Amino acid sequence: MSTHHSHHPPAEAAPEANRTVDLSVEGMTCASCVGRVERKLGKLDGVEASVNLPLESASVQVPSHVSDEDLVKAVESAGYRASVKQPEHAGHSGHQHDDVPADVLRPRLILAAILTVPLFVISMVPAAQFPHWGWVALALAAPVTFYSGWPFHRAAAVNARHGASTMDTLVSIGVLAAFLFSAWQLIADPDLTAHAGADMASMADHQLYFETAGVVTTFLLLGRWLEARAKARAGDALKSLLSLGAKDAIVLRDGAEQRVPAGSLSPGDVIVVRPGEKIATDGVVTEGASAVDTSVITGESVPVEVSPGDDVTGATINTSGRLLIKATRVGSDTTLAQMGRLVSQAQTAKAPIARLADRISSVFVPIVLVIAVITFVLWMVFTGDLQSAFKAAVTVLVIACPCALGLATPVGLLAGTGRGAQLGLLIRGPQVLEDTRRIDTVVLDKTGTVTAGELQVTALEPFGDLADDQLHGLAAAVEAGSEHPIATAIVASAPSVPEAAFTASNFASAAGGGVSADVVLPGSGEPSRVYVGQERWLAEEGIKLSAAERDRLAAAQAQGATAVLAGVVDAAGPRVVGIMSLQDTVKPGSAAAIKRLREIGLRPVLLTGDNEQVAAQVAAEVGIAPEDVFASVLPEGKVDAVKRLQGEGRQVAMVGDGVNDAPALATADLGIAMGSGTDVAIEAADITVMGSELGQVVTSIELSRKTLSIIKTNLFWAFAYNTLGIPVAALGLLNPMLAGAAMAASSVLVVANSLRLLRFGR
Repeated sequence: MSTHHSHHPPAEAAPEANRTVDLSVEGMTCASCVGRVERKLGKLDGVEASVNLPLESASVQVPSHVSDEDLVKAVESAGYRASVKQPEHAGHSGHQHDDVPADVLRPRLILAAILTVPLFVISMVPAAQFPHWGWVALALAAPVTFYSGWPFHRAAAVNARHGASTMDTLVSIGVLAAFLFSAWQLIADPDLTAHAGADMASMADHQLYFETAGVVTTFLLLGRWLEARAKARAGDALKSLLSLGAKDAIVLRDGAEQRVPAGSLSPGDVIVVRPGEKIATDGVVTEGASAVDTSVITGESVPVEVSPGDDVTGATINTSGRLLIKATRVGSDTTLAQMGRLVSQAQTAKAPIARLADRISSVFVPIVLVIAVITFVLWMVFTGDLQSAFKAAVTVLVIACPCALGLATPVGLLAGTGRGAQLGLLIRGPQVLEDTRRIDTVVLDKTGTVTAGELQVTALEPFGDLADDQLHGLAAAVEAGSEHPIATAIVASAPSVPEAAFTASNFASAAGGGVSADVVLPGSGEPSRVYVGQERWLAEEGIKLSAAERDRLAAAQAQGATAVLAGVVDAAGPRVVGIMSLQDTVKPGSAAAIKRLREIGLRPVLLTGDNEQVAAQVAAEVGIAPEDVFASVLPEGKVDAVKRLQGEGRQVAMVGDGVNDAPALATADLGIAMGSGTDVAIEAADITVMGSELGQVVTSIELSRKTLSIIKTNLFWAFAYNTLGIPVAALGLLNPMLAGAAMAASSVLVVANSLRLLRFGR
């Protein structure tokens, strides 16, 4: 999707000459790549760039004197491939490209896994060895090292050109050193493995590390493949968002109705929307009245009454009457398209944290290389034996090769996400785990997250001689003819006792006002005209509230309820017979979940489009402090609320379920979507809880934190082992057999530590 607004306010105020170009950037692997591309683009005069690693794209603010070719050249000079995205297909082009890495890695991973298993067995199990097994090991290891490991070698080469080192550099050097050193040993002494390895002595003689090259490559590829799959989904949020709009619309042209694709509408077109249909674009009602279900955009459960002169939003649903709407904003100017841009910008603006392993590697790699060189030089100076010097230097590289290091993150992740899946929690990727650790504030969208998102009759207040059941039954009889969501809620909860059952006839509906019908009241033989609806409309029909009744109506509304009046006109005169309050009710587990959030050190904040009273009441019910409530927030305002908290230095998690929450979910440091919500919200989030319970949100944060702490322990052990092994290797004291065994032991330790996660929450 084309991004027409920068995140940098200064660019917003820049002269019109500035345009926005979206680039696809291929070949970036980590945060330092992002920095390099941004710096190269920033060197061009007047250019501001924001690069997104997961979407593999860059949004660039360009002055008129800089051409698209200049931008592409700048990116290519940094060592990456770039192309300009076409605005109309941007939602798709970016996505197809995103799918590529996982597809490229899959065959490499499968081949590596198939060849590494026998390689590992014949190298490590003396009983499985046979005469000249070393040559078989060489044949098995070569494709894994060069074909499967190619992505690491390529990335290491690109980084080396820019004088940088990452985890890829460490892997590439370690794998190549292990393979080439073993191959050299074998070629120098073809009879090295001439004897079958039944006894340990012969095993200690050989210095072959083929299995190291195979195992490291396979596990790291597994980690990368899982990550590439998670990345590929980042672009899906935009696709789901765009798919929400109506595909076509019925336009009035010269008095006749014509069905046209929604994309071909232009401002000023008059469209016809029947009950149950989606409104195709933003516009103004010119004729008709109806209730519009805006929940897809605003997330609020109460429909909005519209009549001529009111604005409506594309993708919302017309529930009751036929409407004629004059299109005002079409295509990329609609509210839906702007939300798409907000999501896209939020995903682009989020600076990816450099992976923990990358951060460590950037220091570790240069040190290891320096030690290897020093080892070689010192051996040459003191012994003058080229072979011993070379052997000691390479052993340093092999022992530093991150076997356990490569396992630390993927195995921890697999165990954590696997346990999450059992608990109904979907965690997007390693990035997410790092994000959960720093969160201190949790913003909760009210409707559908804290509350059920469905209206229910919560209070009945009959006036005169009607009982509660009778008032409810009377209103239900009249409302039975209407499709309005409030009517549906009243009818659904109507009591089934015989004395509350009434029969209505001559039903009539006044859009935006209410409904009326003839009903025979208890104790009277004649039918009375009964009106159920808003105060304003009842007054037009001659039914006025007394001062005392108006106070009671105000009291019901102060509770945050949608209040509906029932009035009667008959021989005894017009009068109000009762008030019914409807409210969105709080989910049973919400209060307990919010208490748990506080216990793990998080500050809950409530965010809603509803008015202050409703918000205050819900907050009081679930235990959120009054100062932590944002009420009457528009969809765009949700992003601003998150940004405001971030501006105060807070690390914000956002929990939501509606389309209107998607931009805020993408903007927050951590987005958590309820599985009962819309696809768009789920796509824009980092974590999805598969139920509709807030308690699962707390569990997901606890599980993520636990997984991250286990990954960190893994990394600590892996590095500790490597660091201890290096001086021993440098002194030439390392028996290769012991080196292999120690390496295997550290890997087992990492796996065992990760499997503790499978007991989480039991």
